[in-house]
Amino acid sequence: MKLKKLFSHLKKYKRDCVLAPLFKLCEATLELLIPLIVADIIDRGVKGGQRQTVIADFILMIGCGLAGLAFSLAGQFFSARAATGFSTDVRGSLFAKLLRLPLGKTDRMGVSPMITRMTSDVNQLQTGTNLVLRLMLRSPFVVLGALVAAILIDVRVSLVFVAVILALSVAVALIMKSTMPRYGEAQRRLDEVSSVARDNLTGVRVIRAFGVEEDEIRSYKSKTEAFEKFQNGVGRISSLLNPLTFALVNCAIVALLYVSGVRVGQGDLTQGQTVALYDYMSQILIELVKFANLIVSVSKALACGKRIDAVLCEDESLPLPAEGKISDAYIEYKNVSVRYGDGGESLSDVSFRVEKGQTVGVIGGTGSGKSTLVNLLPALYRPSCGTVSIAGKDVGGYSAEELHGLVGIALQRPALFHGTIASNLRFGREELSDDGLLEAAEVAQGSDVLAVKGGLTAEAEQGGKNFSGGQRQRLSVARAIAGKPEILILDDSSSALDYATDLRLRRSIHSLSPKPTVFIVSQRTASVRNADLILVLDEGRIVGRGTHEELMKTCETYREIHLSQVKGDE
Repeated sequence: MKLKKLFSHLKKYKRDCVLAPLFKLCEATLELLIPLIVADIIDRGVKGGQRQTVIADFILMIGCGLAGLAFSLAGQFFSARAATGFSTDVRGSLFAKLLRLPLGKTDRMGVSPMITRMTSDVNQLQTGTNLVLRLMLRSPFVVLGALVAAILIDVRVSLVFVAVILALSVAVALIMKSTMPRYGEAQRRLDEVSSVARDNLTGVRVIRAFGVEEDEIRSYKSKTEAFEKFQNGVGRISSLLNPLTFALVNCAIVALLYVSGVRVGQGDLTQGQTVALYDYMSQILIELVKFANLIVSVSKALACGKRIDAVLCEDESLPLPAEGKISDAYIEYKNVSVRYGDGGESLSDVSFRVEKGQTVGVIGGTGSGKSTLVNLLPALYRPSCGTVSIAGKDVGGYSAEELHGLVGIALQRPALFHGTIASNLRFGREELSDDGLLEAAEVAQGSDVLAVKGGLTAEAEQGGKNFSGGQRQRLSVARAIAGKPEILILDDSSSALDYATDLRLRRSIHSLSPKPTVFIVSQRTASVRNADLILVLDEGRIVGRGTHEELMKTCETYREIHLSQVKGDE
């Protein structure tokens, strides 16, 4: 995978990506000079008795140290700025991508894996980018520079450097080949752990109600232990790098001291040159350890980068809409089928027409496709085949803004965001006035919610945790009504309301002027019995259509649902 989508975010940080390694190379160059200065101090200053040489070289070393510090700080600054800016841009693009992707794809991906990609994966990517800019050129440069310096000092002794560099390169390559594929698997297992944690924290009330805390704790512990075991397995392989590097370099230092000692005895090397060679070997040790750790971090970053890039490369496009006027009805479903991923069909060959201002009831058992049916109108999902049209135009041909103005929807699971009641009712429509919001709340039977909570400025916690289920549903309906849509979808949005409040809500909606075309999805026949058209769904197919009276005579499924909900004497 080339990660083009991912690394395109680095383009705006080109200057930082050039300056960071450049300053680190300047620092490395000064570092390579230090052993030569030390050799000069020993050979000419100490051994030769030249005090001025010692002083001059000491001042030169301090100058190199200060300049190296300045270069190091500059390199760190530019690398950190590039890495943090890059990760911020990637996180923003990833978030935007996830919001724009078709819901079918995000449903299959799952919430926990999406959060892991935006947090853990992006953090690993940031760390890897920072280390690459600081060390990817610096460490090899120091290693090769030390080798060249060793060759210039003594060719025979430099063979020890060549041998240790080759041995370490082979060791690093073998370990990386073993560990790199495992980092992606580690992140996938982290997704599973996050998913289990999210499920348990979301359903903590149910867990406590059924007294299965210990069971869930054991289940979560087994997942985390499996993740830990896998991580430790990868870590054990990676941990071989440092001891292996130290062992090889220390063996090389012993060989170096032996060979250098012989060369000094022969008069071919000075004591200062021997110390310089030892310093260069130490530099190689330090840089190879850094480089080995860099490879580990880069391997993790690449594994995470591939996961992020896979999301960024996801196709956002939906099936092309039919062109031109495709229906004379206000709303028409024509031979519509919907399939989620590789599963079975949620809807199969559904066709019906709705005229403007009509009320349509949608009823059926759990999993019969009711929510899928109405979610096609605002193009939250697109049909696998067939067409859904509004005013003769395929819904896929409308822009998101146009559909937002046409269709108001109160979902089966009402979602409130952190802010105020007003910000939630005005969501996406900042132009709405407070009077309009109050009117919508009154229609949705939410006036008492405002009175109890303190009005439109009352705080709403994340997820609406400070509201009851019925209060959240009424505010969700008010939000759908506030924009005065032509089409209003109530997707089982009164399930938490008592029958009297539900009745008042439907009467208020019926009295709206102009009257919207209303889709009421419900499990209650009482909620749909006065609809102009009732659609009865069973396993994704329409098994009955008509008014309440007609369906009681012609549709066995509808009659069973209704009779199961009314008193025996009715």
